[in-house]
Amino acid sequence: MDEFSNIVIIPTYKEKENIEAIVKSVSSLPISFDILIIDDNSPDGTADIVKNLQKSYHNLYLVERPGKMGLGTAYIAGFKWALDKGYNYIYEMDADFSHDPRDLVKLYKACSEDGADLAIGSRYISGVNVVNWPLSRVLMSYVASIYVRMITGMRVMDTTAGFKCYRKEVLRNIRLDKVKSVGYGFQIEMKFKTWKLGYKIVEVPIIFTDRKLGASKMSGGIFNEALWGVLRMKIRSIFVKNL
Repeated sequence: MDEFSNIVIIPTYKEKENIEAIVKSVSSLPISFDILIIDDNSPDGTADIVKNLQKSYHNLYLVERPGKMGLGTAYIAGFKWALDKGYNYIYEMDADFSHDPRDLVKLYKACSEDGADLAIGSRYISGVNVVNWPLSRVLMSYVASIYVRMITGMRVMDTTAGFKCYRKEVLRNIRLDKVKSVGYGFQIEMKFKTWKLGYKIVEVPIIFTDRKLGASKMSGGIFNEALWGVLRMKIRSIFVKNL
């Protein structure tokens, strides 16, 4: 394995419109990134497209799961796969181009050159950098981050961000089997555990652009789970020393 090996984990469910383009885009970057797709039995044939692309892209890997099991469990499966293979830098990214693949290079440099243990592609570290979201959703996301900071004490502007790079040591020291959140609360919980362990967290400014193709997986229920989960997570951290 290369000393500076990178793996980008991309969970998918019904992403046939985006998957080929995102694989091509990540593969064309000036720094080498392997790609791991975690597909939850997409009924639109996303996994079949990936299998076909594997004939041309030798940096592309696929894990198929039997059904829709949640964002958090998809990333946990990806983290374990990547750690087992010995990757040094492990990334989270959406399949729908809401995260610009070119910004992967910024996250890489934040960890490899600037000493970050967790680099976050942040929508809010330099103002509000969100394109094509309705105002109500921007406010919901922004207020949620304020709420999380108030409850947890974390000094992270974009607490719900899903575009990140971890050094492998961070994920090795987080008890992945003890992560409780399944939906978007997973993003908050992972940052909280990283912060509680004393790792250096850096936010890198990005512009987040809402998807043009395919359907959003966001819902009010997912958001409510995240908000109540933060309160439970904070209370648990007071009484349980080893999260």
